Amino acid sequence: MPAFLLRSVYTVEGIDGLTRDGGTKRAEVVRKLVEEAGGRLLSMHFAFTDDDTYVLCDLPDHRTAAALAIRIGAAGGLRTRVTPLLTPAEVDEATRTQTDYTPPGD
Repeated sequence: MPAFLLRSVYTVEGIDGLTRDGGTKRAEVVRKLVEEAGGRLLSMHFAFTDDDTYVLCDLPDHRTAAALAIRIGAAGGLRTRVTPLLTPAEVDEATRTQTDYTPPGD
């Protein structure tokens, strides 16, 4: 199953909800959302950086990842970005894939 990193930033409304609910409840909400989409939550972390949360999960496909990001964004508490992740073996396979490419100016 493909892996994805979901990075999110809380809106003002989202921070208010986090203050009321706490981190553990939010993690359970995320776990349920991922599992109901047919995926598996690998980890969730809160941070004090440009992003407030980091969720690492396996999901069935890119369409499912997009559906979760849309659903989360539509709720209004978070702005979420989805990053598809590759395994080292997938990168190995990609580097062996032959493609034709002409650089600009050639």
